[in-house]
Amino acid sequence: MPSIIAETLPFPFVPVTCTVPRPCWGSATRCSSERIEARFMGGLAEAPGSRSMSTNDSRNLMACRAFMRAIVGSVCNAGPAVPDTPHRFGPRFERAIALIDEANAPDPVTIEVDGRTVPKELTHARMLTAWVERLLPEPGEAVLLAARAHHIRRWESPRDSFPAGRRGYLRWRRDLQLRHAAHARALLEEAGYDEDTIARVERLIRKETPKRDPEGQAFEDGLTLVFLETQLHDFALQTDPETMAGVIQKTWRKISPEARELALASDLAPEDRALIERALA
Repeated sequence: MPSIIAETLPFPFVPVTCTVPRPCWGSATRCSSERIEARFMGGLAEAPGSRSMSTNDSRNLMACRAFMRAIVGSVCNAGPAVPDTPHRFGPRFERAIALIDEANAPDPVTIEVDGRTVPKELTHARMLTAWVERLLPEPGEAVLLAARAHHIRRWESPRDSFPAGRRGYLRWRRDLQLRHAAHARALLEEAGYDEDTIARVERLIRKETPKRDPEGQAFEDGLTLVFLETQLHDFALQTDPETMAGVIQKTWRKISPEARELALASDLAPEDRALIERALA
């Protein structure tokens, strides 16, 4: 979730539910959105036992399409990613991704995909990884690791473990960043990473990179795009229109021009698109 949004209204979101076609393909730790789309559409037409996508409402249609083009891995199985092709960063990177996914797999907070319950943070981490790969021509190893680990084991520190109110909320948010960075460090050390790479991952997760850092910007852009695709609708239902407009305006100023174009090109529900257009008018 983008920081401006997260810091404005501290309450949980209702998970979305959608259905995607079978069969699910094996995961690849580096896979462009175009390749995922091609495999998805090919599966609809050619895969035995496949069926058309169904949705409960337009909000879930948006989420289904987000899964189709963004998730790196088998969302139906929702297990740790096992690459079907070698990653350009090599086996150490693949090992780290597998460790991170394994850590996120037990998430008790879930969403439903094709009638199966899947871990929320595992799924969102895969979506963010794919967005970062789309936003950067040649994403570095550290930013991909940070994207995968940005909310690692988030459920272990619930909101009610901190005092109510904005001050308590901001303390909780900062504690989460420190926790996620610490979890990432432990797993990256286990995978054999050097101190410089680990420190870079930590800075990205804690959002401590310079404002003009391209990878830091892509990280923020990706968080915003995942939010718009999977959580905007429920957030708007729980927020008064004036506050919601302010949140969108602040968020829009933080993301890059490319991310703005991608956001407007997304398969947003009509009411969500209208909400954004009113806020930006």
